[in-house]
Amino acid sequence: MIFIAVRFDVRPERSDDWLTLVEDFTRATRDEPGNLFFDWSRSVEDPNSFTLLEAFADADAGAAHVGSAHFRAGMEALAGAIATTPEIINVEVPGQGWSAMTELTPRG
Repeated sequence: MIFIAVRFDVRPERSDDWLTLVEDFTRATRDEPGNLFFDWSRSVEDPNSFTLLEAFADADAGAAHVGSAHFRAGMEALAGAIATTPEIINVEVPGQGWSAMTELTPRG
């Protein structure tokens, strides 16, 4: 599995419409056969900071994503809304995704 975390610092005037801006890109990526997840979070400390957590089944799926038309269109759309170059972590992880957290289970 390829796991990627990307932090986006967004221009303040674009923060409130960021999730709308990335909506088509997000939907198209989630529809890719090799995508395992593609989830956005907004920082509770900085309303102009968004983090994307994404995973792909393997390196081929990741390469297909980066080579897609919707990836190119997404990068073009995002370039006008970011304040700085995004920071990224990209690692290969054994396994195929989520597993259960053993330290915590629901009560009641």
